[in-house]
Amino acid sequence: MSAFTWSVLAVLALVTGIQLWLAARHVRHVERHREEVPEAFRSAVAQIAHRKAAAYTIAKTRAGMFDALLAAALFLVWTLGGALEALDGGWRALGLSPLLAGTGFVVSFLAVSSLLELPMDAYRTFGIEQKFGFNRIGLGLFLSDNLKQLLLTLLIAAPLAWVVLWLMADAGALWWLAAWAVWMGFSVLMLWAYPVVIAPLFNRFAPLDNEELRQRIERLLSRCGFASKGIFVMDGSRRSSHGNAYFTGLGENKRIVFFDTLLNNLDGGEIEAVLAHELGHFKRRHVAKRLFSMAALSLVALAALGWLSGQPWFYAGLGVSTPSAHAALALFLLIAPLAGFFIQPALAAVMRRHEFEADDFAAEQTDPSTLVRALVKLYEDNANTLTPDPLYSAFHDSHPPAPVRVAHLLTKIPG
Repeated sequence: MSAFTWSVLAVLALVTGIQLWLAARHVRHVERHREEVPEAFRSAVAQIAHRKAAAYTIAKTRAGMFDALLAAALFLVWTLGGALEALDGGWRALGLSPLLAGTGFVVSFLAVSSLLELPMDAYRTFGIEQKFGFNRIGLGLFLSDNLKQLLLTLLIAAPLAWVVLWLMADAGALWWLAAWAVWMGFSVLMLWAYPVVIAPLFNRFAPLDNEELRQRIERLLSRCGFASKGIFVMDGSRRSSHGNAYFTGLGENKRIVFFDTLLNNLDGGEIEAVLAHELGHFKRRHVAKRLFSMAALSLVALAALGWLSGQPWFYAGLGVSTPSAHAALALFLLIAPLAGFFIQPALAAVMRRHEFEADDFAAEQTDPSTLVRALVKLYEDNANTLTPDPLYSAFHDSHPPAPVRVAHLLTKIPG
């Protein structure tokens, strides 16, 4: 094996080892604190709910440990195990044009990868979520959702792969710059189209019919200077008892969405406070900042792919004997998560800062104690652990730990 191959194997082992070590720390920490509700939550969170959150968190984390091992195994099968080489050979044997065969190769690689994730998705849904009383989806709807997701992946990936492979073949040395422009245009289009084209394929959205709540929300929107296409309720209860709220879309296509489960569990003031937090992301331009960060990272990634695609050792070191644009793309999709793993803590830290900023905005628009009350209910209803391992949380979590977040909000209460 080449030096490059050994380097990749070393990074794969390091990444997998760190993932397993962090997860084991998290499990031990949550287990040690499962019998004691943090002091700030003792009056609001029952002991039995705290134990449930601990058990739920441990189950999910252990599933994540298996995911890490499975991902490492699949990486080896696809590369040194010869699966990509065999898939490439199969498409070449059809006698299609290089562009058409390459597109078929990339799309089939993505389709097989999606199908290989299905057993773990089923275990999470019908094992973990079912065990802890969150799952409400039946087998038929589960299979229908996954079939839709697969078809969407194929419908979106096929033309996108065709364009990128065409650029790699015909756009010269700076093809990656043109591909980046295409990718960013596609990303912005998806942000705009998601609320009205994709989301309705999976859920039903109805205008909020609670007149008192609607007027309360509209007053908040007016104060915040937020214009939207409407306030909608999503039938999240068809699939899960977890609750959430979000705003989505871009430009004139923005809309506010509440899970019906959230509306059933919070009062009007709490719903307003949760929405004020979500609007804080809009007012503090977090969506634009994250889009800019994604643009910068994708530009660097495509520039790296542009260089790697011209290196014969890149292909040979990962089990592909015949260099090609489509093989380079598939190999890059496999190794990118290894590189991304090391910048994940920085990205998570930025997102946690955004959460604090959104909380600060919500505290300016509503009573911060009301937001605290809403968050405590959501932590309990969703069985979010109140005692995550600090290092695991710093590495993975996009939201601050519950005690830290609540303590921050309590400092915003006057007097």
